[in-house]
Amino acid sequence: MQIVLLGTGDAIGTPRIGCSCTQCTHAHEHGLQRLRTSLLVERQGRHILIDSGPDLRQQLLAAGSPHIDAVLWTHGHYDHFMGFAEFYRVQDVPDVYAPLPVMDYCGRIFQFLLRDRHPVRAYCPFTLFGVECTFLTVDHPPTYTCGVLLEADGVRIGYTSDTTLRLPEETSKHLEGTDLLFVDALLPSHLHVPKHMNYKEACDLARTLGAGDFRCVHQSHHLPWGLPHLGCDGETFTF
Repeated sequence: MQIVLLGTGDAIGTPRIGCSCTQCTHAHEHGLQRLRTSLLVERQGRHILIDSGPDLRQQLLAAGSPHIDAVLWTHGHYDHFMGFAEFYRVQDVPDVYAPLPVMDYCGRIFQFLLRDRHPVRAYCPFTLFGVECTFLTVDHPPTYTCGVLLEADGVRIGYTSDTTLRLPEETSKHLEGTDLLFVDALLPSHLHVPKHMNYKEACDLARTLGAGDFRCVHQSHHLPWGLPHLGCDGETFTF
């Protein structure tokens, strides 16, 4: 199994349009960027996309134009599903899997394009191409949001999606001891917002859960470059 970080940014991305802060200036000067957060999972030639953000066309081109066999949506925020229209006239539209509230919302917007939709209950595993997938509810008020647990070939990969530190107990139990954990880290450690974690909270959560390794994703332009455990666009993990 291989995991590619197609993007590691928040809804705005880095560099932010029209911004001259230290991080955005550094990004411009060094050709860096944080596209909207999305994961590409490959196993035995089949590809699962976790979230389809508005940078999807650029991300798939950079990843070698893989054929996407299935899409998982974690929640109905613009930066996590609105890129689904990029499949129009490009390939057979992939099947979509999402918790029922997410499918109801996102499915209405893409009813012109969606072919096969598969609503799935949280904590109910389902298997795609040999990868067992489980949606796990998280705390991202007021939007119903799930993370994802992926299991294949004896490896466990967790993804918190957008969340605060207050994970439901059942979700925490599912994410304990993952080999690799992708965790929401929107802001530097001295800043706080009610819907996300900052860098310190994300690192603390990963260590509390006993993750073998972890990467911070969903990073805003406020987050400095080069901190330990920050995910990078295009970073690849092979198991």
